[in-house]
Amino acid sequence: MLASGGILFAFEHSEIAGKAVLFTLLLGSIFSWSIIIAKAGQLRAARKATQGFLRAFRSSADPLEAYWAARPVGESPQAAIYQAGAKELCFHLTGSSTIDSTLSSRIASARPIGETSMNSVRSAMERAVGEESLRLESNLIILATAVSGAPFLGLLGTVWGVMDAFSGIAQAGQASLAAMAPGVSGALITTVVGLLVAIPAMFGYNFLTTSTRSFIVEMENFAAECAAVFEHRFTSPRS
Repeated sequence: MLASGGILFAFEHSEIAGKAVLFTLLLGSIFSWSIIIAKAGQLRAARKATQGFLRAFRSSADPLEAYWAARPVGESPQAAIYQAGAKELCFHLTGSSTIDSTLSSRIASARPIGETSMNSVRSAMERAVGEESLRLESNLIILATAVSGAPFLGLLGTVWGVMDAFSGIAQAGQASLAAMAPGVSGALITTVVGLLVAIPAMFGYNFLTTSTRSFIVEMENFAAECAAVFEHRFTSPRS
């Protein structure tokens, strides 16, 4: 109750510039929490979808079954990487990557591909890894901005408020603790709010960055695994 009263007292005695800074910090806090919640949900959905896709991919006798069966990609980055590689592989095997009723039979009767074609398949999956990495890392820059910018914005409001408080005391011609306290209190609230915005954003950014980097490593490992499966199944012995 004392802390709440202190904050309310400080807010009531903050200047217009301080209130503007507080409003900006409030918007930053809303954006930060929205991104933290959205990205955490995105990573959770991606991991759940990936687990299902990997079970189906590794248990299938035909590595291209998921492609010619036109299974949906969903939220799984690994499924998107697989689709990119399988599409390129089908093009080199059959001359077309169009999914139709004859695709499975055309793949079964296709001749093995060479190393040059296999390199194209690897490149397609590497591009997909890059695209999915950018998708997972999107909007994290906003959290990084909140972590680094919110304390400085709060400090700006504090310095501005203290400057206004001392200017008012100078104009009034009296310097006392009772005259200084309201203005200084109103100035300090922006620094407090700036830290309240930056600290959760810092923890959220560190957690999301670590989780995303881990997921990217898993994507790269899967791309290598998928390329090896394709190579063993569809390349000529000379390759």
